[in-house]
Amino acid sequence: MTSTKFSDLLTDKLLELGYSHCYFVAGGNIMHLLNSVRSRFTCIPFAHEVGAAIATEYHNASISRFQGRAFCLVTAGPGLTNTVTGVAGAWQESRELLILGGQVKTEDLACPGLRQRGIQEVDGVELLRSITKAALRIDSPTQLGEALEAVRLGSTPRKGPVFLELPLDTQAAAVDTAAMPDTGEQMACLPIASLDVERVALIAARICQASRPVLLIGGGVERITALELAEALGNCGLPLMTTYNGADRVDNQLVNYFGRPNTWGMRYSNILLQQADLIVALGTRLGMQQTGFNWEEFAPLAHLIQVEIDPSELLKGHPQVDEPCCGDANEVLRQLLLEHRIALQPQQQDWLEHCRLVKTSLPLSEDCNSRDPHYINPYDFWEQLSGQLVGDSALVPCSSGSSFTSSYQAVTLPAGTQMLSNKSQAAMGYGLSGAIGVALANPERRVFLVEGDGGFLQNIQELAVARKNLKNLGIYIWVNNGYASIRMTQKTYFQGAWLGCDTESGLGFPDWPTLFASFDIPVLAMGPDGFANDTAQRFIREHGLYAVLVPIDPAQTFFPKISSFITPSGGMKSNPLHNIGPELPHELYQRMALHLLTTNAGS
Repeated sequence: MTSTKFSDLLTDKLLELGYSHCYFVAGGNIMHLLNSVRSRFTCIPFAHEVGAAIATEYHNASISRFQGRAFCLVTAGPGLTNTVTGVAGAWQESRELLILGGQVKTEDLACPGLRQRGIQEVDGVELLRSITKAALRIDSPTQLGEALEAVRLGSTPRKGPVFLELPLDTQAAAVDTAAMPDTGEQMACLPIASLDVERVALIAARICQASRPVLLIGGGVERITALELAEALGNCGLPLMTTYNGADRVDNQLVNYFGRPNTWGMRYSNILLQQADLIVALGTRLGMQQTGFNWEEFAPLAHLIQVEIDPSELLKGHPQVDEPCCGDANEVLRQLLLEHRIALQPQQQDWLEHCRLVKTSLPLSEDCNSRDPHYINPYDFWEQLSGQLVGDSALVPCSSGSSFTSSYQAVTLPAGTQMLSNKSQAAMGYGLSGAIGVALANPERRVFLVEGDGGFLQNIQELAVARKNLKNLGIYIWVNNGYASIRMTQKTYFQGAWLGCDTESGLGFPDWPTLFASFDIPVLAMGPDGFANDTAQRFIREHGLYAVLVPIDPAQTFFPKISSFITPSGGMKSNPLHNIGPELPHELYQRMALHLLTTNAGS
């Protein structure tokens, strides 16, 4: 009999599946797993489990292939419950996140009706079932094949988190490897749904026949696909736009790139998208942030084709899709560009010129956002930071608040630059942990984290992880004394009845230079000259771990923005994407929204 410990056998299988990193917080109920991962993976201890989970998600989202993946290892009880926000974020963003969780011995598990029997016992399977592709308790080594099948599900379309709960006695169980069933078949990937060639040919024909087409590229188009098709995307000449998650799939400097439409989108992109007569949405679920909450008025002039791998997204009922296509956006885009060779047609030349006119007429930094000259204009900050990005850079603009939304409105990404966030969960505190995951997964990249002071405070403990492990992370904290987006909301809807949005209304903040000094991290207080400062330039050139405090006016406004208003019944009503405020001068709007006005579809 050839015997091995189950925890060793399971981790060996994870190695075979391409996992290389384990992000964890140590605990007694994972002691056997900890000993097994120690000699097999690059193991990074985190201060808090939510940080480990977020870093794992971002690690996997920032790599293009299956090799070099990370998983998250946490103990039972609070170790598990602390991961829930991270698991929910990965679920909503359709990203791979494998959580291995400890549990008490099987004989100590509570019977039905009993809240707890074992110490730190919480039923993780029931807790995470609704936000995972698979949640499974491994009560016996004979379930190895089932466990690996669950792991495989996390990396097959549509991606998502997987949770395996391993009681202590299962981890430690001796296994006769000769008697174990072959698990190779379970590890094979499922085929991806594909559209038949006739359907793709019809989409290509529609693109060629349209007068005002737009290709909207989402995060479902993989980076490796976008890299392969980069030249073809530029050469096709057709107007290209991207979603937030697809922001780095297209070189933002292409002459046929026209930005990121969204509820918090670029003004010119929103106005142009709403004038298209054909939108081919590839690899985007067209959620309400993408279409606007007033989704009934999304793409009012367009025939809308959506290529999406999850049929439930095609059937949700919003927006109204003329041609829902269940299939792999990567293969469809590849066929359109390489086989059908879609390209700008003569009747589309006027549309392309109109797109260029609108883009050049509506700047990313608008005069409506006035500021005190002692502070940095956030839109100017993004323009300056864009100039520091090169093809081997990665940008992590946190996931919530003004520093998040303004980034997607104003940053310009050169070819090869990565940009990652978690807009679906839109939780404060994602930035630092996410940036650590990206930096660990891509040590050759220079990683820039931009986060507001309020969000940064929520997972500040992970500075210890950064200090211990990283030499390629620049941290830029927007210091504006609180939550700018909450201030704007309370000002707009409640006449400035401030509560919990700044130090005057209840928040507390550290002395930032002292805090970073305690972690031995170099820190710079940026002046109004921004990146022109010699020290700021030196920090960037040296590629180390550093922090920069960016002074943002607490009264700073963030426009353009889709306006909403409270209806007499107490509900909320939002303007459509093209009516992003503040309103443009009438004559300018007439020129920018030409096609909306001539068809009486806009105002």
